[in-house]
Amino acid sequence: MPYRPIREVIGQRPFPTVSPGSTIRNSSIIMREMRSSAVLVVEKGMLLGIVTERDIVFRVVSLGLDPAATSVESVMTTSVQTIHEDKPFGHALHLMYEGGFRHMPVVDDNGIPVGLLAAHDALDIDGLQLGHDLVRREELTVIL
Repeated sequence: MPYRPIREVIGQRPFPTVSPGSTIRNSSIIMREMRSSAVLVVEKGMLLGIVTERDIVFRVVSLGLDPAATSVESVMTTSVQTIHEDKPFGHALHLMYEGGFRHMPVVDDNGIPVGLLAAHDALDIDGLQLGHDLVRREELTVIL
Protein backbone atom coordinates (compact mmCIF):
# COMPACT_ATOMS: atom_id res chain seq x y z
CA MET A 1 0.00 0.00 0.00
CA PRO A 2 2.61 2.65 0.88
CA TYR A 3 4.46 2.08 -2.40
CA ARG A 4 1.43 2.47 -4.65
CA PRO A 5 1.68 5.57 -6.84
CA ILE A 6 -0.72 8.30 -5.78
CA ARG A 7 -2.33 8.23 -9.24
CA GLU A 8 -3.63 4.73 -8.40
CA VAL A 9 -4.97 5.87 -5.05
CA ILE A 10 -6.94 8.82 -6.42
CA GLY A 11 -7.87 7.13 -9.69
CA GLN A 12 -10.23 9.18 -11.82
CA ARG A 13 -12.35 10.50 -8.97
CA PRO A 14 -13.41 14.10 -9.37
CA PHE A 15 -12.13 16.68 -6.92
CA PRO A 16 -13.73 19.97 -5.87
CA THR A 17 -12.40 23.27 -7.16
CA VAL A 18 -13.57 26.86 -6.87
CA SER A 19 -12.35 30.22 -8.07
CA PRO A 20 -10.78 32.68 -5.60
CA GLY A 21 -13.83 34.95 -5.75
CA SER A 22 -16.23 32.18 -4.78
CA THR A 23 -17.93 32.51 -1.40
CA ILE A 24 -17.39 30.24 1.56
CA ARG A 25 -21.07 29.28 1.39
CA ASN A 26 -20.75 28.21 -2.24
CA SER A 27 -17.55 26.29 -1.46
CA SER A 28 -19.28 24.52 1.43
CA ILE A 29 -22.11 23.45 -0.85
CA ILE A 30 -19.64 22.03 -3.37
CA MET A 31 -17.77 20.23 -0.59
CA ARG A 32 -21.04 18.70 0.67
CA GLU A 33 -22.11 17.62 -2.81
CA MET A 34 -18.75 16.02 -3.55
CA ARG A 35 -18.38 14.57 -0.05
CA SER A 36 -15.06 16.28 0.42
CA SER A 37 -13.65 18.02 3.46
CA ALA A 38 -11.58 20.41 1.34
CA VAL A 39 -11.75 22.36 -1.90
CA LEU A 40 -8.91 23.50 -4.13
CA VAL A 41 -8.82 27.15 -5.16
CA VAL A 42 -7.88 27.27 -8.83
CA GLU A 43 -7.64 30.02 -11.42
CA LYS A 44 -6.80 29.41 -15.08
CA GLY A 45 -5.84 25.84 -14.19
CA MET A 46 -3.26 26.89 -11.60
CA LEU A 47 -3.52 26.05 -7.91
CA LEU A 48 -3.75 29.15 -5.72
CA GLY A 49 -4.73 27.61 -2.41
CA ILE A 50 -6.93 25.26 -0.44
CA VAL A 51 -9.87 25.69 1.93
CA THR A 52 -10.71 22.96 4.42
CA GLU A 53 -13.51 22.40 6.90
CA ARG A 54 -11.17 23.55 9.64
CA ASP A 55 -10.48 26.79 7.77
CA ILE A 56 -14.20 27.43 7.52
CA VAL A 57 -14.74 26.78 11.23
CA PHE A 58 -11.71 28.68 12.53
CA ARG A 59 -11.42 31.50 9.99
CA VAL A 60 -15.07 32.19 9.23
CA VAL A 61 -17.65 30.77 11.64
CA SER A 62 -15.74 31.33 14.89
CA LEU A 63 -15.03 34.93 13.88
CA GLY A 64 -18.68 35.62 13.11
CA LEU A 65 -18.07 36.27 9.40
CA ASP A 66 -20.91 35.81 6.93
CA PRO A 67 -20.18 32.72 4.79
CA ALA A 68 -22.36 34.13 2.00
CA ALA A 69 -20.27 37.32 1.87
CA THR A 70 -16.80 35.98 2.68
CA SER A 71 -14.63 35.12 -0.30
CA VAL A 72 -12.56 31.96 -0.45
CA GLU A 73 -9.54 34.09 -1.30
CA SER A 74 -9.72 35.87 2.05
CA VAL A 75 -9.44 32.67 4.14
CA MET A 76 -7.66 30.11 1.95
CA THR A 77 -4.29 28.63 2.80
CA THR A 78 -1.88 29.80 0.12
CA SER A 79 1.34 28.01 1.03
CA VAL A 80 0.07 24.61 -0.01
CA GLN A 81 2.24 21.51 0.02
CA THR A 82 1.59 19.54 -3.18
CA ILE A 83 2.75 16.15 -4.36
CA HIS A 84 3.31 14.69 -7.82
CA GLU A 85 0.95 11.96 -8.96
CA ASP A 86 3.86 9.53 -9.49
CA LYS A 87 5.12 9.69 -5.89
CA PRO A 88 4.38 6.80 -3.52
CA PHE A 89 1.30 7.10 -1.34
CA GLY A 90 3.41 6.44 1.76
CA HIS A 91 5.50 9.52 0.98
CA ALA A 92 2.37 11.65 0.86
CA LEU A 93 1.18 10.29 4.20
CA HIS A 94 4.57 11.04 5.73
CA LEU A 95 4.50 14.65 4.45
CA MET A 96 0.96 15.09 5.73
CA TYR A 97 1.90 13.75 9.14
CA GLU A 98 5.03 15.90 9.37
CA GLY A 99 3.19 19.01 8.17
CA GLY A 100 0.15 18.45 10.38
CA PHE A 101 -2.41 18.60 7.58
CA ARG A 102 -4.97 16.14 6.26
CA HIS A 103 -5.25 17.15 2.60
CA MET A 104 -2.73 17.42 -0.18
CA PRO A 105 -3.31 18.53 -3.76
CA VAL A 106 -1.92 16.14 -6.35
CA VAL A 107 -0.29 17.77 -9.37
CA ASP A 108 1.08 16.72 -12.75
CA ASP A 109 4.42 17.62 -14.37
CA ASN A 110 3.18 21.17 -15.03
CA GLY A 111 1.95 21.79 -11.50
CA ILE A 112 -1.68 21.51 -12.62
CA PRO A 113 -3.98 19.93 -10.01
CA VAL A 114 -5.14 16.44 -10.99
CA GLY A 115 -6.59 15.33 -7.67
CA LEU A 116 -6.95 15.81 -3.96
CA LEU A 117 -5.49 13.33 -1.50
CA ALA A 118 -6.95 13.05 1.99
CA ALA A 119 -5.59 11.26 5.03
CA HIS A 120 -8.72 9.10 5.12
CA ASP A 121 -7.66 7.60 1.78
CA ALA A 122 -5.29 5.41 3.80
CA LEU A 123 -8.25 4.00 5.70
CA ASP A 124 -10.15 3.36 2.47
CA ILE A 125 -7.24 1.35 1.05
CA ASP A 126 -6.76 -0.58 4.28
CA GLY A 127 -10.48 -1.33 4.31
CA LEU A 128 -10.33 -2.70 0.78
CA GLN A 129 -7.35 -4.88 1.66
CA LEU A 130 -9.15 -6.16 4.76
CA GLY A 131 -12.15 -7.06 2.61
CA HIS A 132 -9.95 -9.01 0.18
CA ASP A 133 -8.23 -10.79 3.06
CA LEU A 134 -11.58 -11.82 4.60
CA VAL A 135 -12.81 -13.22 1.28
CA ARG A 136 -9.54 -15.14 0.86
CA ARG A 137 -9.88 -16.61 4.37
CA GLU A 138 -13.46 -17.71 3.69
CA GLU A 139 -12.35 -19.40 0.48
CA LEU A 140 -9.57 -21.23 2.31
CA THR A 141 -11.99 -22.30 5.04
CA VAL A 142 -14.28 -23.87 2.44
CA ILE A 143 -11.36 -25.70 0.83
CA LEU A 144 -10.00 -27.01 4.12
